[in-house]
Amino acid sequence: MSTAIRQYAIVTGNYWAFTLTDGALRMLVVLHFHQLGYSPLQIAALFLFYEIFGVVTNLVGGYLGARIGLNRTMNIGLALQVIALALLAVPSQWLSVPLVMGAQALSGIAKDLNKMSAKSAIKQLVPDDQQGALFKWIALLTGSKNALKGVGFFLGGALLAAVGFNTAVILMSAVLALVWLMSVILLQQDLGKAKNKPKFNELFSKSRAINILSAARLFLFGARDIWFVVALPVFLSSQLQWDFWQTGGFLASWVIGYGLVQSAAPVLLRNKTGNPPTGYSAFLWALILTVVTASLAFLLMTGLPATTILIGGLILFGVVFAINSSVHSYLIVRYANSDGVSLDVGFYYMANALGRLIGTLLSGWVYQAAGLAACLWVAALFIGITTLISIALPRNTQ
Repeated sequence: MSTAIRQYAIVTGNYWAFTLTDGALRMLVVLHFHQLGYSPLQIAALFLFYEIFGVVTNLVGGYLGARIGLNRTMNIGLALQVIALALLAVPSQWLSVPLVMGAQALSGIAKDLNKMSAKSAIKQLVPDDQQGALFKWIALLTGSKNALKGVGFFLGGALLAAVGFNTAVILMSAVLALVWLMSVILLQQDLGKAKNKPKFNELFSKSRAINILSAARLFLFGARDIWFVVALPVFLSSQLQWDFWQTGGFLASWVIGYGLVQSAAPVLLRNKTGNPPTGYSAFLWALILTVVTASLAFLLMTGLPATTILIGGLILFGVVFAINSSVHSYLIVRYANSDGVSLDVGFYYMANALGRLIGTLLSGWVYQAAGLAACLWVAALFIGITTLISIALPRNTQ
C-alpha cells in the first residue's frame, strides 16, 4: 500500500491546495464587490456561471477521466484555476462583471474536474475488500476539503486586507502554479483510465443504485443551498445587523466545523460489526435531517430570539448534514464501477452541482418573496424528498 498511500497524499495535497484558493477566491470576490457597493443578490449572480459550468463539467469530466486518466483531469483542473486567478489580476478599472463571471466559469470547471478526479482516484487506490479503509479515506478527503474551504474564507479576507485584491490573486496563482508543476511530475500516469474506452453515449449512468443516489444527492444539496448561500448571509446582515466580518467569520467557522465532522464520520458511525454505511444509513440520516430542518423552520416562526435559534440550529444542522454528506460520498465510490470509475462519480457530482444551482437560484428568490423561514420550509421539503428517494437504495454493502 506504500505506493497507493503516496499517490493518495499527492491527490489530497492537490485537492487541499486547490480548495484553499477556491475558498479564498470566493471571499475575495464577495468582499471586493461588497466594497464596490454591490448588493448580496448581485454578488451571488457573479457565481452563477461557476455553478452552471459545474453541472456540465462533472458530466463531461467523468468521461474524460475514464478516457485520458484521472492524473490528467486533475492537472487540467489545477491549470484552469491558475488561469482563472491570473485573469483577475488586472488593473481595477478593467475588472468588469463579465470578466469576473468568465473567471468564475473557469474556476467552476477547474473545481469540479479537481473534485471528480480526487474522489475517483481513491477507488483505484483502495482494494475492494477494504471497505472500512475506503470509508475512512473518503471521509478524510471530503472533510478536510470542507474545513480548508472555511480556512480559505479567512485567507481571502486576510489577503485582501494585507495586500489588496490584485496582489492576492497574483500570489495565489503563483503558488498554485508550483503545485500544478509538482503534480505533473509526481502523479501516477494513467490513474483511473478505463481498460475499455467508454463511448460518449455512456455519459449517463446505467446503474440503478447510482441513479437513485444521484437523485437523492440533488435534493440534499439543493436543500442546503436554498437557505445557506444567499438567504442566511443576507438575513444575518440585514435583520440581525451583523457586520460583514461577523457574518463571514461565522459562516467560515461553520464550514470548518462541518468539515471536521465529515472527517470524523467513520468514528461517529462506528457500529459493533465495523461495517461501513449502507443505503439504509443514507435513508435514516436523511430522515433525521428532515426533522431538524423542519423544527428549525418552525422555531423561527415562533417569535423566539432568532440569533439563538440560528446559531444553535446551524450547529445541529451542520453535524447531521455532514454525516449525510459523508455517507453519500462513500456510497457513490462504493457503487461505482472500478473500470472507468470517473464516469459514475462524474454523473453523481453532476447531480450534486445541479442541486446546488437550483438551491442558489431558489435561495435568492424565496428569501426575497417570503423570508428565511420560508427558505427553511422549502429546504425541509427537499430533504423529505431525499428521504423518500433513499428508501430505494440497496440495504447491503454489495
